[in-house]
Amino acid sequence: MEARLKHKLSVGSIQSALKRMEEKGFLTSEFGDATQKRGGKRKRIYATTSYAHKVLAEMKDIRAGLWNSIPSLTYEMKTI
Repeated sequence: MEARLKHKLSVGSIQSALKRMEEKGFLTSEFGDATQKRGGKRKRIYATTSYAHKVLAEMKDIRAGLWNSIPSLTYEMKTI
């Protein structure tokens, strides 16, 4: 994410975003097994929900519709 955003992210900001997405129903989470590598702490594992997939598909369709309307809008503006 940092490479794509070209911005340094803190672990806390990512955890906050994940928590908000879980509260909104976009994610579910559960604890994994404790490991020695993490000093005995369990890792929280996140998964997307079907609701999240539905919302993303709707957003993609809306965005595609907007992009597809741009050529016709510019054509209409030229003829005015």
